[in-house]
Amino acid sequence: MNITKIKLIHFRNYEEQEITLHPNLNIFHGHNAQGKTNIIEAIFLCAIGKSFRTNKEKELIQFGQEGTSVFIEYEKSDRTGSVKVELNTKKTILVNGIKIKKLSELLGNLNIVIFTPDDIQILKEGPQKRRRFLDVMIGQLRPNYVHYLNLYNQTIEQRNNYLKQIKLENKPEQFLEIWDEKLAEYGEKIFLYRNEFIEKIKQKINSIHQTITEQAEELKLEYESNCANKQEYLALLKERRKLDIIKGFTTKGIHRDDFMIYINGDLVNVYGSQGQNRTAVLSLKIAEMQVIYDEIGEYPILLLDDFMSELDEKRRRNFLERIENTQVIITCTDKIENLNRDTKLFQVKKGQAKSEG
Repeated sequence: MNITKIKLIHFRNYEEQEITLHPNLNIFHGHNAQGKTNIIEAIFLCAIGKSFRTNKEKELIQFGQEGTSVFIEYEKSDRTGSVKVELNTKKTILVNGIKIKKLSELLGNLNIVIFTPDDIQILKEGPQKRRRFLDVMIGQLRPNYVHYLNLYNQTIEQRNNYLKQIKLENKPEQFLEIWDEKLAEYGEKIFLYRNEFIEKIKQKINSIHQTITEQAEELKLEYESNCANKQEYLALLKERRKLDIIKGFTTKGIHRDDFMIYINGDLVNVYGSQGQNRTAVLSLKIAEMQVIYDEIGEYPILLLDDFMSELDEKRRRNFLERIENTQVIITCTDKIENLNRDTKLFQVKKGQAKSEG
């Protein structure tokens, strides 16, 4: 799988830009704040349907303009395709020129794995980022997962609103059972998807990590959830009903799921060094790539947004030369040259990406 062409119109600091990519390695280099990450963001937008940097989509529109569009052409082993995202007063997504009605119709057309400098926070910060990692990966491979996740989130918002009404307006408690039943139904489905992919990652991640660390570290991943099945979740909701009413929100559920990573028996986000956290995230992302390959029979596109900045030149070179059969799009401040693989260089300056041949 690879992207052949990107066209940006009024996207961030790009007036109008068309970029033809190499199927192997593409390096966008330049000073900070010139527009390198915007290219990664545009690809992510066409793959996932939203930005990884902001929830305010109007920020994607170039200052002074009324709208923006991103168009991507791509190749898979069995077909070619295109995705276009238009943002103005509303968002319109076209897949192969046809307007889609649901986000699930977009997911899976363009498979990606992304590294950013903030990805170390997947482990170091709270469980929300770890759930986000799972949601992006699973959503690309199982579009129905996103459907159930949206239904769950809508239902929990309604339940939370009613919890507040019980507390403030003395509404009857028994009506909570309406939302409890739906939460448990959707929660069980979400758990099954998450557990399936956690197991797939667990089968790969330790051997990947041991290779990276030259057998010095053993990595273990554990999934934590209170919602393994519908009946278990219904019982939990009933047990915590009084507390939920007092607090005004649902205190337990699939929306509180987490996974933990241990290195040599210790929690990496508590006891691990900065380097161990970064290496663990690297192992997690490579495992994600391999899971996607097992699912669809080809590697996803790898997006590296300044992720290599903390590695020395030798380690960057070794890493990039070991990622095979994958289109890589990397942003960096310093040019990376003389790699043992086909490479296309772009210099990015003031919202223009110019090919260097």
